[in-house]
Amino acid sequence: MSPQKKPYHYDSPEEQKLIEGLPHTAFVREGTMVAFPLCFPGATVPIIPDESRITALDATPEGVIYGGTSGRRTHIFVGMFHGVTGMVFDMKAVENADHCAAVCCGKTKFLACVNAPHAGGRILMTHLQPPPYDLIQEWGFKRPEFDDLGGVAAGEPILHAEADLARERVVGITSRHLFTVDFETGKVRVVDEISGVGRLAVTADGNIVGRDSANHVWSYDPATGALHRRAFALPSGPWEKVPSAWARDPRNGLLYLADDGGSIYSFDGKGGFSAPLGRAPLTPVGPMAVTFDGRLYGFAGEGIAKMFCYDPTRKTIADLGAAVSVFERRRYGYVFGDAVTGRDGEIIFGEDDDFGHLWLYFPKVSEAGG
Repeated sequence: MSPQKKPYHYDSPEEQKLIEGLPHTAFVREGTMVAFPLCFPGATVPIIPDESRITALDATPEGVIYGGTSGRRTHIFVGMFHGVTGMVFDMKAVENADHCAAVCCGKTKFLACVNAPHAGGRILMTHLQPPPYDLIQEWGFKRPEFDDLGGVAAGEPILHAEADLARERVVGITSRHLFTVDFETGKVRVVDEISGVGRLAVTADGNIVGRDSANHVWSYDPATGALHRRAFALPSGPWEKVPSAWARDPRNGLLYLADDGGSIYSFDGKGGFSAPLGRAPLTPVGPMAVTFDGRLYGFAGEGIAKMFCYDPTRKTIADLGAAVSVFERRRYGYVFGDAVTGRDGEIIFGEDDDFGHLWLYFPKVSEAGG
């Protein structure tokens, strides 16, 4: 005989206290989030809702954010949040494209890898946006011309790409090939045939790494052009689902990777992967980024993702709750497509949802001093 369940009294003082406290414990409990619309507030209108799902982000050393959206149509945008700025400028609406796989910043130019339904990917490139003088008193923007560099291989979608450490070239993958793009000349070169899987990352010594098979990682040296297949074995764990989520520590180039079960590992690019560092609160693990004191922040879960933090000093993973913004835009955040670290250590998440926003997360100052 099963034990009798204890009656649940919604009107009891204990339960009322619990219910009243839920909004303050279910949402981000540490740091501050600001949801910024994809526009220049008060001057332009945001990118329309079903074309505003942010799936690609990158940042220049000066902290200027470049991104791309997916949806009914792809848009390429730039965001500025330092000094007398505070805006997102829609640089281009890309016709015949519904997905942005990557945005990569060079020294003077940036490129976007976009895909068209049933037609494969192509690469668009233009100059970086010059800094404005003063976006409170005077402002003006002109949409630049983009060079269409074409596709990599006929009919193949581009899966992801990363700029090298020197910001001279981009290394990317399609569904079947590894390729490079030279920022100076715009030349696209196919390196080798490879089964494209997941996303790429840049190691501390400047190599580009990506998933090679169910159990290995390949490594490519952009300087020499050397490709090493099955260079590193993945840790024991579930790796069937893709894309795997990578993050890079801006201080030392240490990489982080999450498996299908939410376990997080570090990877130094030379000695291989660490033992599991901990487990995210939900699966799958989505976009992650590392702030300047080494703490790793990311989102995990489907439907309503939760933010988590891995603290390498304490060696702990904390569930920080779901995203909410009460500044700029009062909004809940459920799904995120990419993340980058900002100029001053803030984390910028791209919202992969209708009426997507850039979410600026300002972490709590570490009590341990990093």
